[in-house]
This record gives sequence, C-alpha cells and structure tokens, in this order.
Amino acid sequence: MAADNRAGSGGVEENKVTLSKAAPSVDLAKPGEAQGVLRVNLRWASGKPRLFRRGRSIDLDLGCLYELADGSKGVVQALGNNYGSLHAPPFIELDGDDRSGGSVGGETMRIDLGRPEQFRRVLIYAFIYEGVPNWAAADGTVTLVPTSGPQVEVRLDSPVDDARSCAIALLTNTGGRISVRREVNYINGAQQALDEAYGWGMQWREARK
Repeated sequence: MAADNRAGSGGVEENKVTLSKAAPSVDLAKPGEAQGVLRVNLRWASGKPRLFRRGRSIDLDLGCLYELADGSKGVVQALGNNYGSLHAPPFIELDGDDRSGGSVGGETMRIDLGRPEQFRRVLIYAFIYEGVPNWAAADGTVTLVPTSGPQVEVRLDSPVDDARSCAIALLTNTGGRISVRREVNYINGAQQALDEAYGWGMQWREARK
C-alpha cells in the first residue's frame, strides 16, 4: 500500500492506516503473529451548536455484532446492558456509555485477539440512540488500536443523515488471519436492520438503557 497523506484518502501516516473506499481493508493479525487486546475507540463531536436540532443532542453509541467460531452469536452494546466480557465468551467488552460525546476518551470496546481462532466475524457499528440522525454533525471516527502494528482509522464520512445506524467495519477470521474491512454503510433502522443487512440471523426485542 502506497503512503498517501491527502485528507480523506486511504494510506499510512505515522503508524496509522486510514481505510477508504479506494483502500478498504488491512490485516490486523497474520497467522503466527501474536496479538493481545484490540482497542476499538469511537470519538465524536460534542458541545457544538451544530449538534442540536429541535433542542435535542445526539447520543451516539458504539457496539458490535459478533459470531464466534462455535457458531454462537450476540451483541455487545450499552442498550440492554450488554457490555460483554473479556474473560469469557464473547471475549469482547464495552467499557462504558458516553451519553453526550463529551468524554475525553470517547467510547471504547476491547476485543481479545490473543486467540483469534475464537472468532468468526465481528461487525463494529455506531447507533444514534437519541436525537435526530445527523452524522455530519457528529463527525465520528473509529480507531482500532492493536497491540502490534499500526492503528487503523475509519472515518464516518459520506453521511446519510436520516439513517439511524452505521456499520463501520467488519473483522473477519480467514485461516487464522484477522482482517478489518471498512464498511461505513448507513442503514435506516436499528440493530435488527444491521442484522438483516449482514445476515446475522438473530432474534431481537425492545430494550432501553
């Protein structure tokens, strides 16, 4: 992959890979390469007047759908208090819930890639839980920070402002190699719509946080 430092394009800059439509995927863990806990961080704009429409601010949540190697499936997200666990299946854990975007660290999810064979696929997404969908104002960025190798950045660009959800990146295990592919696929619907779009095949019920 050739380095390309232009804004909005895929490339490598100071130990960071930015995925784009032109360069949508990269390997996180190759066969035989040791990895530990992958940090997935969502940051988005806060405290700016453009975030408000009809008097309500946006509550943007980080979450994921997962499918493990044994076929078990589920969701990790603040909604329904499904925070997961690093030390037991699904080996994915959400640190907390930033209701306003004001947290310095944003929202962080951790995925234990120490045993990549445990995973089949993980779909990382963001969901507007509260407020009028306005992805352009949220100006979100997700950064994947592995224990070795460059950070991987996915910008929530090309917004579709009436969509409630955005599938951000898909992690896939192929022969022990964990790869990440940029999705940035805006979907008009909640988690069930994400499930249907990516063929997860789970049952859903209403939940709150």
